[in-house]
Amino acid sequence: MTEPSTDPLARIAAALERLAPPRPVGADPLAHSAYVWRGAVLEPVRDFRPLPLDRLHGIDAQRNAMLANARHLAASAAAHDALLWGARGTGKSALVKAVTGAVQAEGGALALVEIVTAQLDTLPALFAQIADLPRAFLLFLDDLGFDAAADGRALRSMLDGGAEARPVNARLVVTSNRRHLVPREMIDQPPMGSGGAVNPRDAADDALALADRFGLSLGFHVVDQDGYLAIVASYAKAYDLPFDAMDAVGFATRRGARSGRVAWHYVVELAGRHGRALG
Repeated sequence: MTEPSTDPLARIAAALERLAPPRPVGADPLAHSAYVWRGAVLEPVRDFRPLPLDRLHGIDAQRNAMLANARHLAASAAAHDALLWGARGTGKSALVKAVTGAVQAEGGALALVEIVTAQLDTLPALFAQIADLPRAFLLFLDDLGFDAAADGRALRSMLDGGAEARPVNARLVVTSNRRHLVPREMIDQPPMGSGGAVNPRDAADDALALADRFGLSLGFHVVDQDGYLAIVASYAKAYDLPFDAMDAVGFATRRGARSGRVAWHYVVELAGRHGRALG
């Protein structure tokens, strides 16, 4: 029988070890369709239900480009990191998930990993977990924008193949409301006087150049009224809901926007009026 330590520090350390919660255990990275990364381990998405690709209207070119790129990645062929930028509610996030679901339905070895931590310096730990696996991964950073230069440098290192570059079986997919990932007021800063050591314009140009590191850059724009009604009609048909076009337009007018997201909100409202649930 081992004698207990008489060193007070050792006893304290042992007591703290017993009190510490067990380290979290990550999910099997080969077993699930989609995961969430919060900075330490992979957590499975409990109910991953991407929209069918044919439910996404008005973004045919973007859909085709994203689908081709994801197929290349799943087939272990060369594939791009992707930047999806543009107006809110125009289908950027929905497209990422729909493309993942479509490739999986085709039998492609592809999983989605949504990055929900703001600390990009945790991503090398994720890279280490997935680098040698017989599966491809889309690493999804949703609604990203940079206010700090350090975040931009970290992402640029991953895109440029630096010390923390993503493995060959993973590609980054970033969505942003801004094409250049930096606030407009930063872009518009006037140059500093001669007494300053750094010109803010140089810093802004450096941040703007980050967008150029993505091999695939796709713009998403506000839909017109006909496009909005086409999206509503698609949802209504899928859920067997009658709708009136003028009512749908009035809903969007009250919201002050026309987009795929507003169309979905209208269909939720419509289903509620008819006492229906949406699966």
